[in-house]
Amino acid sequence: MKYIIVLGDGMADEPLADYGGKTPLQMAEKPSIDQLAKMGRTGRLITVPEDMHPGSEIANMSVLGYDVHKVFEGRGVLEAASIGVTLEENDLALRCNLLTIENGNIKNHSAGHISNAEAFELIEFLNNRLGNEIIHFYPGVSYRHLLVIKGGKKQMDCTPPHDVPGKPFRPCLIKSENEETAFTAKLLNYLILRSQALLADHPVNVNRRKEGKEVANSIWPWSPGYKPQMPTFKELFGIDKSAVISAVDLIQGIGVYAGMDVIKVEGATGLYNTNYEGKAKATINALKDHDLVYLHIEASDEAGHEGDVELKTKTISYLDQRIVKYLVEETVKMKEPVAIAILPDHPTPCATKIHTRDAVPFIIYRPGETPDNAQFYDEFEVVNGSYGVLKGDQFMRILLGINIE
Repeated sequence: MKYIIVLGDGMADEPLADYGGKTPLQMAEKPSIDQLAKMGRTGRLITVPEDMHPGSEIANMSVLGYDVHKVFEGRGVLEAASIGVTLEENDLALRCNLLTIENGNIKNHSAGHISNAEAFELIEFLNNRLGNEIIHFYPGVSYRHLLVIKGGKKQMDCTPPHDVPGKPFRPCLIKSENEETAFTAKLLNYLILRSQALLADHPVNVNRRKEGKEVANSIWPWSPGYKPQMPTFKELFGIDKSAVISAVDLIQGIGVYAGMDVIKVEGATGLYNTNYEGKAKATINALKDHDLVYLHIEASDEAGHEGDVELKTKTISYLDQRIVKYLVEETVKMKEPVAIAILPDHPTPCATKIHTRDAVPFIIYRPGETPDNAQFYDEFEVVNGSYGVLKGDQFMRILLGINIE
């Protein structure tokens, strides 16, 4: 049997009073996903331990069956892996956002989803002005970049910028947790403030203002860590060849450390306008010589962070009509049976615009297995699903047909 995991990032939500108490999953047109729910079995999965932050990096590694307490080392290291930056043992890697500060507040975490070309110019500019033998900025994708501090210490309180939209930035500056990390925290805060002075009137931002776009007038380093010691997916579950398809650097980075082939799709943006059809076709093509494909779609999460209910609902319908429908149609033609799982990594409620650690709804369809009583797919229909509430590597083991203790 072969396997497809369709991960709709942040797809789950909470009941919305202005929409009759429904969630985007309940409002979206998703006949193909609902049909898989009828054909398969359902349940909920705890993807974020109580003592960890509900970030996409934690949640996606959990979905893949990793013990995040043992292997997680921050988003920065995942960004590094995705863009081919080799870390030395004493390198501290941090995710480095470009974002918008307005009137002293964090207006957004993405600088209005700045383009790759504009972001590249700004990060190269900052590296030329602020970089040295200790500090190095590396450009990534859109607002998501990498900052490496040689000899830096990671025991710091770093606030994820997408958790504090509209909040004053100064109380959210980096705080050291002990004397050993005080210098690193002070250095990073200096870089934040200095970047604001340097970026304020950069030509890229001058042009963006003229065009009515959000400016990228600050960096925001967060999620520090060192090079992780992480077993491959094959070592964990015996799957010989696996692949990951995503527009998001951190997901690609997880794939690199997991020993997966990273398949990039032209036109994949991580937003609602991503190349859905291209990703679907790449998934089916990858199944020809891979045993498992992890297909990650970011669009719903970004819509949740914007608090845009209509857009989030639309992204779920797009996922259904432009990806899942095609996957179902193509996999039934294959000689070897294909199991399909669908789930988010975490909820991103539109009301709060931030991730939560609530258990997420999932479907596992394994051809030939008896379905449960679910008639459609949403946060509430799966509560009585036959799998109940899973945690740890139970979801992955069930999908792969491996006994769970």
